[in-house]
Amino acid sequence: MTEAVVELLRERSRSASTPGNRDDDARLVLLIEGGSSRGAYSSGMTIAIEQLGLLPAFDAVYGSSAGALNGAWLLCGRAESTQHAWWDPMIMGRTIDPKRIVGRRPVVDTEFLVHTLYTEIVPMGFREILDNPVEFHPTATDADTGASTDLHEYLRDQAGLQAALRASTAMPLLAGPPVELGGRRFVDAGVSESVPVRTALAHQATHVIAFRTRRLDEGVATAPSRTERLVASRWFTRHAPGALEPWLDRAALRAEEERLLAAHPATLQVRPPLGSPRIGRTERRPHLMRAAVDTGLQAALSELAGVKETP
Repeated sequence: MTEAVVELLRERSRSASTPGNRDDDARLVLLIEGGSSRGAYSSGMTIAIEQLGLLPAFDAVYGSSAGALNGAWLLCGRAESTQHAWWDPMIMGRTIDPKRIVGRRPVVDTEFLVHTLYTEIVPMGFREILDNPVEFHPTATDADTGASTDLHEYLRDQAGLQAALRASTAMPLLAGPPVELGGRRFVDAGVSESVPVRTALAHQATHVIAFRTRRLDEGVATAPSRTERLVASRWFTRHAPGALEPWLDRAALRAEEERLLAAHPATLQVRPPLGSPRIGRTERRPHLMRAAVDTGLQAALSELAGVKETP
């Protein structure tokens, strides 16, 4: 399974082919799992792609929640130069602040993240993302139907791209109300599809590399507890009624994602190794976040080491 992916990467790297200029019929995609602060792991993994110069070998990048943010940084060529944002105390403290829940303000401030941090403090190359021949497919969950939705069609300009990034990361309860985009309302991608494998397979992906943010021994998501149901159900009923069912059924959805990835004939999954720190959704301690980025980088470099080897 993994050998086919590595061989395709190797062949495309040798030929310096780009989307629209391929000698094969394959569709190679990169899937980046979400997980809020756990995205520090996949941030490091995208740095490996950037350092190895492998991005042009891909046909598309699919990202869920924090995975969409990391995909955007990769596509504009700034994954490595902006990695410090994951452990910078000012940035993380302003983006994630559990104390804000007392004042009923968003614990995770995605508006600051996308409209201030990414424009004034650590500028994102929005134009480079939009112009990149490698397709970008951030995903989100439709608040009224609960369906996992590919937001690629909304990426027409910077405003649409920014809205898509906010929609993909609009965590229920923690990040405020749903985000409106194209006359529809969206919440976090992870509600319906933590790893956007179903979306990618629907687009005829033949070869898949999946950057994961959970260790293999962490397993899949569990069903919500009774307390979670009571608290979250009220929020969903008021703000995103269609997304309640997939949120309640999250264990089954995650299990299906694992099954699809395991069954696909050409898949390479990169995970944090056993023994890596367990990163919570709102983790922001600098030493843990920096360690997660470094661990993700080394894990991906190890898995992709054979791509640049001389035949």
